[in-house]
Amino acid sequence: MSVSNRIKRSMAQGSWVRRMFEEAASLKQQYGEENVFDLSLGNPVMEPPMEFHQELKRLVENPLPGMHRYMENAGYAETRTAVAAQLLLETSIKFTMNDVVMTCGAAGGLNVVLKTILNPGDEVIIFAPYFPEYTNYIDNHGGMVRILPTDEQFIPKLDTLNAAIGAKTKAVLINSPNNPSGAVYGEDLVHQLGELVSKKQAQYGTQIFIISDEAYRKIIYDGLKYPSPLLHHPQSIIVTSHSKDLALPGERIGYIAVNPACSQREELVGGLIHCNRTLGYVNAPALMQHLVSRLQSVTVPVVEYQKRRDFLYNQLNEMGYSVMKPQGAFYIFPKSPLEDDVAFVRKLQSWRVLTVPGRGFGAPGYFRISYCVDDKTLEGSLSGFGKAAQKFNLC
Repeated sequence: MSVSNRIKRSMAQGSWVRRMFEEAASLKQQYGEENVFDLSLGNPVMEPPMEFHQELKRLVENPLPGMHRYMENAGYAETRTAVAAQLLLETSIKFTMNDVVMTCGAAGGLNVVLKTILNPGDEVIIFAPYFPEYTNYIDNHGGMVRILPTDEQFIPKLDTLNAAIGAKTKAVLINSPNNPSGAVYGEDLVHQLGELVSKKQAQYGTQIFIISDEAYRKIIYDGLKYPSPLLHHPQSIIVTSHSKDLALPGERIGYIAVNPACSQREELVGGLIHCNRTLGYVNAPALMQHLVSRLQSVTVPVVEYQKRRDFLYNQLNEMGYSVMKPQGAFYIFPKSPLEDDVAFVRKLQSWRVLTVPGRGFGAPGYFRISYCVDDKTLEGSLSGFGKAAQKFNLC
């Protein structure tokens, strides 16, 4: 048998996101790309900002000696210093380069963190709906997943969390702005979350981390501010990437930042650096590190995503869909008109509209729409959503 039983089970469960992406490719071959409206994948159609291209051109025309060689496993000192300076600006916490490890995107960063902190059987709490790969990442490193529900606005229920945290809890993994719901956790919620986790640490005499997946931290709408968990729990670790804020998903560049107030911080960072190497990443991509060191304050034009959010939300509302208005990221997560969200998503496919069933995110009865697409695709999908609304008597 060439594949382990564990991996066979994981492959059988698969990723609904990837499954729908592959089905979209098949439909495009059958009907032509212009006649298929693929809203399944969070693959930004937006190009990187002008500053990225300027910096890339500068490096190509003025290459640095040794710029493609190995560096420290934590990353270039100048890049980590730039990240620390930006975090200081955003949080007023005195980060230094020694608190930062450059990684192969947020996915690589999360695996590095989990490899570093988990003993076999340690529990990691996540909230549904969640990014589906979380369960694989935790399983990769011998952890146990504990999934908790959220309220109707997709916000964690603190009373439920209070009951769930136990002696085996090693981390609470949060994702705000959230994929798939677009929910942003408010300052009060994050503060209460930090207080609760700190209380539970004291109760059990253990170390419980808040791990914050912040891939969409800079894509927030309506003038909302991002409340960092770094300000509310000393044992906090943030993991992020530039896949979304600089539209660089294929470049795999991100970082881990450890709260300077974290107990045993030096040992923890040492473990992160060690795991960055031994997991096979070795170091984050050299060229991208050089580039993003000068782009920490740069972001794609978020207003463009907000326009798409407003357009799609208003259209779906008018058609009769039950949907929460996203506050960030570039997804919208309506209730499925059918109790069986997979059946509804399959029906949308008959009108060549590709979305992802909510059960793929631990939330049956919903479906995810990605609106980081071009206007033509978004506008073209409305006919299929409208036909579905009529068929299932939403309007």
